[in-house]
Amino acid sequence: MKRFAELGEQEILALAISSEEEDSRIYRGFAEGLRDHYTASAQIFDEMADEEVQHRTMLFDLYRSKFGNYLPLIRRQDVKGFVQHTKPLWLVRPLGLEEVRKYAETMEYETARFYHKAAQSARDASVRELLDRLAEAEGDHQNVAHKLGKRILSNTARANEDETARRMFVLQYVQPGLAGLMDGSVSTLAPLFAAAFATHNTWQSFLVGLAASAGAGISMAFAEALSDDGSLTGRGAPVLRGTVCGVMTSIGGLGHTVPFLIPGFSMAVVVAVCVVVLELAAISYIRHRFMDTPLLSAAFQVVVGGVLVFIAGILIGIS
Repeated sequence: MKRFAELGEQEILALAISSEEEDSRIYRGFAEGLRDHYTASAQIFDEMADEEVQHRTMLFDLYRSKFGNYLPLIRRQDVKGFVQHTKPLWLVRPLGLEEVRKYAETMEYETARFYHKAAQSARDASVRELLDRLAEAEGDHQNVAHKLGKRILSNTARANEDETARRMFVLQYVQPGLAGLMDGSVSTLAPLFAAAFATHNTWQSFLVGLAASAGAGISMAFAEALSDDGSLTGRGAPVLRGTVCGVMTSIGGLGHTVPFLIPGFSMAVVVAVCVVVLELAAISYIRHRFMDTPLLSAAFQVVVGGVLVFIAGILIGIS
C-alpha cells in the first residue's frame, strides 16, 4: 500500500478518476434506496451522481491528453491515509434520510481535501489548475444536499418526506416497542402479585416477576420477528423489530418487579403499585403521542386492562 505522498501525477489522476466513479455509484445507490419513500431527495442524489460523472469525464480527458489511454487501477483502499468509505451505507435498506445527507456532506468535504492536497503536489500547470477547480467545486458542494434541497424540496415535498420518516419510525420502533411495553407491563402483573399475596415473600415474588419478564420478553421478541419480514409492510428488519419488542417487554415487567427487592412486604407492594401507575401513564402517553389516540381514551383502555389483570393476580394470590 502506497502513501499518498509517494504518488505521481499519473497515479493521482487515476485515483481521482476511480474515486469520482465510485462516488457517483454511491450517490446512485442512495437515490435508489430513497426513491420509494423520498422521491424529491432521490432526485437530489441523482443530480449529485451526474455531477460526479462530469468530474470524472473532465479528469479522464485531461489524463488521456497527458498519459494516453492506459489507466492504471488504483483505488482508495490502495492508498494509505486516503479517504475510505468503510461503511457501505448505500447498501442499507431502509435508508435513513438524515444519515444519508450527512454522509454525502462528509464525502464532499473529504474529496475537497484530497483535491487540495493533490493540487499542491502537482507539477504540471494544467493538472494543478483542474485539481484546484475540482477542489473548489467539491468545497462548494460540502452542503450540496442542503443547497439542492432548497431548490428541489418544496415546503410540501419536505413536509411529505418528514411525515414519511415519522411514519416509518412509528412502524419500525414505536409500534413494536409499545406492544412490548404493554405486554410486559400488563401480562406480568397477574403472576407477580399472585405470588406476592400467596407467599408474602418479597424474594420469591421477585424471582417470579423476573422469570415472567424474561419469558415474556423472549416470547414477544420471537412473535414480533416472525410476524412478517417487513418487505411489504415497511416495518423494517425482523431482527430489529423483535429486539425492540423483546427488550421493551422485559423492561415493562421488570419495572414493577424490582421493588420486590425491598425486604419489607408492604413497602415493596406500595412501591410496585406506584411503578405500575407510572408504566400505565407512560403507555397512555405514547399511544396518544405516536398513535394519535385521544389521551383520555388511551388512558381508559390501558388502565382498564391493567386493573383487571392486577385484580386477577391479587384474587388468585389470596385464594
